[in-house]
Amino acid sequence: MVLTPEVYAVGSIAGLCAILVWRVREGRTAVTAKKLIMPPLGMATGFSMFIAPAFRVPWMWGIAAFLIGAIVFAYPLLLTSSLRRDGDVIMMKRSGAFFAVVIVLFAIRYMARGYFDRILSIEQTGAIFYLLAFGMIVRWRASLYMAYRALTTSVSSLATDRPAEETAAE
Repeated sequence: MVLTPEVYAVGSIAGLCAILVWRVREGRTAVTAKKLIMPPLGMATGFSMFIAPAFRVPWMWGIAAFLIGAIVFAYPLLLTSSLRRDGDVIMMKRSGAFFAVVIVLFAIRYMARGYFDRILSIEQTGAIFYLLAFGMIVRWRASLYMAYRALTTSVSSLATDRPAEETAAE
């Protein structure tokens, strides 16, 4: 099968749809530390692409792509998602703009890809956008993990403080 730009476009749109469906399903279940940590760890396996010389890019380009993802593209995700306590569980709270942000980020990536394809090979373009997405996901998930820890730590400290208060009252 020949990988034409049309095949890449269909694959990208299918990937976007899969991510949106996954995010909807994930938003209906309680957040756990494992659910926050596993996506970046699973995505980290993508670094194995750099074993193949065709995917290699200069170090500075890779660092720049990671930082742009972590600083610029993670910012809208950080603004449109947060965690909240719902009884004994922690749930993801998203604004209505969350999916719009994801779609706009996809569109920017897709439009920029055409520009980069003229400068870099298809494999190198994929590597650059992988690093950009990895930076975005790592910062976003790290921020959510810190918020998760703050919510679980505050509850556990309240639970341990309560018996001491009850003991003092007796």
